[in-house]
Amino acid sequence: MSHPPASSLPPPDFEIASAFPEAAWLRQAAAARDWAAIRNYVDGLPYGTDRAFAVRQLSEVDGVEEWLRGVVAATPGDVLALTVLGAREVRIGWEIRTTARAQHVSHEQFAGLHAHLRQAEQLLIRATALDPAYDAAWAERLTTAMGLQLGQNEARRRYDRLTKHHPHHFTGQARLLQQLCPKWGGSWEAAHGFARECMLAAPEGALSGGLVAEVHMEHRLDLRGQEREQYLRQDHVRAELVEAAERSVLHPGFRRGYGWVTVQGYFAAHFSLMGDMPRAAACFRALGNLASRYPWCELGKDPAETYIRHRDTALARG
Repeated sequence: MSHPPASSLPPPDFEIASAFPEAAWLRQAAAARDWAAIRNYVDGLPYGTDRAFAVRQLSEVDGVEEWLRGVVAATPGDVLALTVLGAREVRIGWEIRTTARAQHVSHEQFAGLHAHLRQAEQLLIRATALDPAYDAAWAERLTTAMGLQLGQNEARRRYDRLTKHHPHHFTGQARLLQQLCPKWGGSWEAAHGFARECMLAAPEGALSGGLVAEVHMEHRLDLRGQEREQYLRQDHVRAELVEAAERSVLHPGFRRGYGWVTVQGYFAAHFSLMGDMPRAAACFRALGNLASRYPWCELGKDPAETYIRHRDTALARG
């Protein structure tokens, strides 16, 4: 089977709606304040769908909070409205904080973050009280637990409430994984252990194997100099990444659920960095020109240029 030369391939497409067209429709409906259409769409999703994806798309629409407050006031039992408004408050708070490391965030920024997270908490507590099985609300409560520094035990409690109804919820898994990293008060032992636990518990072909790739990326980026350069050369790291890829993105039954582009990108980046060009090339071919900003924004100043450089090398040599 022949493949087009790398130089003829289009640049990476970071627009999430290119992988999931419903994202564009959701944002348009939110901008048009068409709550009835949004409700009908989300309520009609098959059981087991990761509804945190839809909630995130809606929460990213500027100004959506202005009219959603009216929806919540008029129908205080609307779990979706409570969840989206809560998610929007979380997003506003995080925009104030920025994604900088804690030592580079001002007291005023932290205060702004915490004020919005506390508002979000009240909305999300109501949502999970009304519907204890509502996955998107529990997923957002994992983010508020992290931002409000409620601790590892509380984060685990919330995760357990989520997985009681949704045992392999990828968004929830990814959010708890962040909490378990040292930067949020966890440890590498806990983070790696959780990622592996999720991978082994999930059916083969599930996204959960991507957690292993994510935690190795986090661990590598936390190192400096020679330690960072040598991280992926360790035999056990390579073995874990190959196993995780073969249980997820390289498995014949891999399911392209919400988040698959990011997961595929993590493996493409790892295999490229470690010089495993055949596996890197397989990941890039599966992506086509789809991409998410992570992990490429962590590997160079220009995510598109970084993606192209790694992709072209992998396809030329793999």
